[in-house]
Amino acid sequence: MWTAARLQRWLATSDFGGPIVVLANREPVRHDRAADGSIVVKQSGGGLVTALQPLIEACSGVWVAHGAGTADKAVVDWRDGVDLPPANPVYRLRRVWLDDDEQRGYYFGFSNEALWPWCHRAHVQPVFRSDDFDTYRAVNARFADAVCEEVDSNAPLVLVQDYHFALAPRMLRQRRPFSTVMSFWHIPWPRPRDCEACPWARDLLRGLLGSDILGFQTPSDCHHFVDAVESLLNARVNGARTVITHAGRRTVVRAYPISIEWPSRWARRSPAIRACRETVCRELELDAQTRLAVGVDRLDYTKGITEKFLAIEKLLELHPEFVGRFVFVQIAEPSRNTLAAYRALRARLVETAARINRRFGNGSYRPIVLLERHHEPADVYRFLRAADLCYVGSLHDGMNLVAKEFVAARDDDRGVLVLSQFTGAARELTDALLVNPYAIKDAARVLARALRMTEEEQTMRMRAMRALVSEFNAYKWIGEMLTDAARVRARLPSAALDACFDQLTPSIAG
Repeated sequence: MWTAARLQRWLATSDFGGPIVVLANREPVRHDRAADGSIVVKQSGGGLVTALQPLIEACSGVWVAHGAGTADKAVVDWRDGVDLPPANPVYRLRRVWLDDDEQRGYYFGFSNEALWPWCHRAHVQPVFRSDDFDTYRAVNARFADAVCEEVDSNAPLVLVQDYHFALAPRMLRQRRPFSTVMSFWHIPWPRPRDCEACPWARDLLRGLLGSDILGFQTPSDCHHFVDAVESLLNARVNGARTVITHAGRRTVVRAYPISIEWPSRWARRSPAIRACRETVCRELELDAQTRLAVGVDRLDYTKGITEKFLAIEKLLELHPEFVGRFVFVQIAEPSRNTLAAYRALRARLVETAARINRRFGNGSYRPIVLLERHHEPADVYRFLRAADLCYVGSLHDGMNLVAKEFVAARDDDRGVLVLSQFTGAARELTDALLVNPYAIKDAARVLARALRMTEEEQTMRMRAMRALVSEFNAYKWIGEMLTDAARVRARLPSAALDACFDQLTPSIAG
């Protein structure tokens, strides 16, 4: 079983020629200025940070990210970095600064108005602007330069994360030809017939093929990427469709289903289940016997939050016995609120929740509680531990680690996970109750089944899911990728390398 200790031992015996560098848009922690002028440290949320923080701590590596905190500049050294955590530093965070125009073009523009809807089938049309792409390319180059400034080796190992840096692998290859570049695409890859919609699809493919290894969440995403390469580039693909040769370089394409730290540090630090339940009910002014459901998402149109609200409405309509006895709490972290699609989503959510609360509420009772603010991981785990069920309703998702975090939080072997069939997690967590989030009436029936599930069935399902997440944890995800990187780094002859990756034991997603 992969653990932090095993990962540290593996790293100690592997020669990567210098520190491991993670390149990601999001920083693991940010420093913000409080109202009284003091500086507060906030842990970043999201699956990427959850999965990669154990690696960067275990290897004492470097994390290169956009410095977005209001006090980030106040705490860095002359090289724009800070050692973390302050009391006992184990890794370095290098921050890159972006001005408003760069943020608008690189992040809000090309990354989130173009690439995000391009990759997600969630009925929002991508917007492709040439100025945004030019800024995206320039910012990718700046981050590649920052990575090179952080290493004193000609052959570093760099882990490039997600759709913000599709061009960076090729840029890193040009700057450090002997580096080992692993890229991981956290979100779905578009289907081949959708791929050509992006005017710069070929540039993105060439950029990603600067990687030695390119990872995706599922085999389907791998297939879609390989199909796109065959369609748009003059590239050669091996028989197993796992190795691409383009412009004299070879890239291995493989599925690595992302996971979470096990055991979870947040679960270990949390109060007892009973205490979490009591605290949450007191904060929300709920009766102790209230059946509590929880959703945890960024406020994003891919997460199916509106559809979840409609399923709650249908549940109360079909099963009036739950009126007054059931509450759904949606934690919705504000996200990208400068974009029109996100502002429209928020307005729709607020209106839908208010309408349902007017219809079924009575006095202080509200069936839907919408919490629009950032919650630290410790707070999220309190809600997950307090809930009778967790509802993950994504319309299209690469993995969705909230589902696995709910499983990790339930060391009492209780609680029911209601999970969208359109998440990568649904391929693994087969003991969840799977739903089509678009099928509102069917989803309501599944919610009723979850609320009526016996304790014995809850225990059976939760133990099976906990066993799976404990084995296929973040350390295993990282360990498999690094083991493959070591194979590539060994510079095996071409035929041997093909055979090596053709015969890899299939991942659980396969």
